[in-house]
Amino acid sequence: MAAGPSDGVAGAARPVPPGGVLGVLGGGQLGRMTALAAARLGYRAHIYAPEADAPAAEVAWRTTQAAYDDAAALAAFAASVDAVTVEFENVPEVALATIAATAPTRPNAAALATAQDRLVEKRFLQSVGFGTAPFMAVDGPDDIRAALADLGGPVVVKTRRFGYDGKGQARVETASEAEAVWAALGEAPSIAEGFVDFEREISVIAARDVAGRVACYPAVENRHENHILRRSLAPAPALGALAGEAERLAAAAVAALDMVGLLAVEMFVTAAGGLLANEMAPRPHNSGHWTMDFAETSQFEQLVRAAMGLPLGDPSPTAPAEMWNLLGDEADDWPRLLATPGVRLHLYGKREARPGRKMGHWNRALALE
Repeated sequence: MAAGPSDGVAGAARPVPPGGVLGVLGGGQLGRMTALAAARLGYRAHIYAPEADAPAAEVAWRTTQAAYDDAAALAAFAASVDAVTVEFENVPEVALATIAATAPTRPNAAALATAQDRLVEKRFLQSVGFGTAPFMAVDGPDDIRAALADLGGPVVVKTRRFGYDGKGQARVETASEAEAVWAALGEAPSIAEGFVDFEREISVIAARDVAGRVACYPAVENRHENHILRRSLAPAPALGALAGEAERLAAAAVAALDMVGLLAVEMFVTAAGGLLANEMAPRPHNSGHWTMDFAETSQFEQLVRAAMGLPLGDPSPTAPAEMWNLLGDEADDWPRLLATPGVRLHLYGKREARPGRKMGHWNRALALE
């Protein structure tokens, strides 16, 4: 059933007709919502995930539970699908290489590799025209001390790989903290970033299809609590000309990666009125969940369209909207949320509600100001 080798624009193929199979690497809530969007378009979703009880498995046509280094399981998975996408970026490179020998991977391995390493990512973002916070590579406590001296304190030291939602990072105020911080980060290759005087954080999701066409969702404003996204406002209010610039740069980034799929780029709006890129993710993004109810085409349908070779949908919002994450036991408030006029509730089917764990979200239209 596979459609051919890993492809960017050069390998564009005929659209996969309804009844085809979309492979999804990862079994979390993003995979779940992708599988639901695929079903609406007449496709079946095959989830590949190492964990049992994956939320995506509850709504998928088929699930393979196997490790990402299980070559036989990966080969069988690749042979059963028409195209493969991802719901998280830290898929091991060897897994993508194994799959790409049989089925197209959208996005490609190069895009994932760029997003997996914060140092490589920062350099890439600069190469396509983004400004970034000042940064330095960190390979030991001496580099942390050098970053404090060169960038000015305080600095944030982040592991180059696997950090998310505030994990794998530490704020460093003085050189005396360098040894302890390095140990706390597991002595892993890291990056030190200087602090940015920013007004707010925004993000743009850019989609790219097999023909190289790009469609961007409008920039949204993101508000965090304890390093976890709490609320998104779409479109970002009072952004002015920066809205178009943010979309232009995100479109340049997805094209430079020669990838098919979605690329979310997080950015800071500085106090001086400029844009600085923070991070990117070649997959659906938490800040795009509002699109499920208040865009012409949701980010999950857009990913399915891109991966299966269909034309991209219209990313335009149908109304200004807000998205709120439900963390931990906040999802237990579902009766009240369902009874609240205008609220669109989405729960992820996770069995254990831990503090800070994303259990669901809700969307609501906002009145025009």
